[in-house]
Amino acid sequence: MNPVLKLLVQRIALGLVLLFAASVLIFVGTTILPGDVAQNILGQGATPQALENLRAQLGLNDPAYVRYFNWLGGVLQGDLGTALTNGQDIATSMGGRLWNTLFLAFWAAVVSVPLAILLGLIAVRYRDRWPDKVISTITLATVSVPEFLLGYIAIFLLSVTFPIAPSLAMINDSMSLGAKLQAISLPVLVLVLTVLGHMMRMTRAAILNVMQSAYIETAELKGLRPFTVIARHALPNAIAPVVNVVMLNMAYLVVGVVVVEVVFVYPGMGQYLVDHVAKRDVPVVQACGLVFAAVYISMNILADVISILTNPRLRHPK
Repeated sequence: MNPVLKLLVQRIALGLVLLFAASVLIFVGTTILPGDVAQNILGQGATPQALENLRAQLGLNDPAYVRYFNWLGGVLQGDLGTALTNGQDIATSMGGRLWNTLFLAFWAAVVSVPLAILLGLIAVRYRDRWPDKVISTITLATVSVPEFLLGYIAIFLLSVTFPIAPSLAMINDSMSLGAKLQAISLPVLVLVLTVLGHMMRMTRAAILNVMQSAYIETAELKGLRPFTVIARHALPNAIAPVVNVVMLNMAYLVVGVVVVEVVFVYPGMGQYLVDHVAKRDVPVVQACGLVFAAVYISMNILADVISILTNPRLRHPK
């Protein structure tokens, strides 16, 4: 078998195994949570008979492995179950919120990826000089600050002190694209600050590694401008690790937005998950956890695939 195809098959197979393992962990984790689901639904005044009837209706009296395979079988058929608190279909309720989360992550990526690469190029161009030190210090500081604190600082500065952006990121289908972008400006800013430092530093490290190559020295001896050498010769040959770290941060933008969505009351998957965790709505928590795991694993697989396809030693083996 072609070595590239073999690696791709291995990565996809490993991803499926990881997703299965994640589903087991999610189910076990939600099963061992303290409290009684039936009691939470019916309230403290429920009679023992009513509680027993509801447990039987929900299948809570079945063995754990039976409930797991029933749940997994439904998921494989596209049925994520029904919310216990309101009786609504989870897949239907989740659809719009998942789209909102992807919308927020997309615009954060549109801003953060080009900016991280540009800052990485500038840091390499002025290595160990004041622009490099300033960029590295600021990005490291933003990575070190928790997201919720960045969110509250952004609200205080840009919504209260200087009211130029809304503090609540509420969007709906009737809003224009411009109105939506204005509404999500603060959460996008926080997400950009969260992932920018990591992407910039990895871009800088990858390009510096390539700068030691002989063809870079040849390009410099030809009299090319330093920034031209970095952008046209070093960056294309460092694209594999850069793409890898970019994809990993894209995965984080999708699955790591829970705190940001809660801070800005954004109607996305994170807010949906937190609302139902508080209500101990186990099917919703399981479905959200599985979707987040699937997105994260898929993005990691995609990063591996891109790294394999951009590696010339794998594409052209001797």
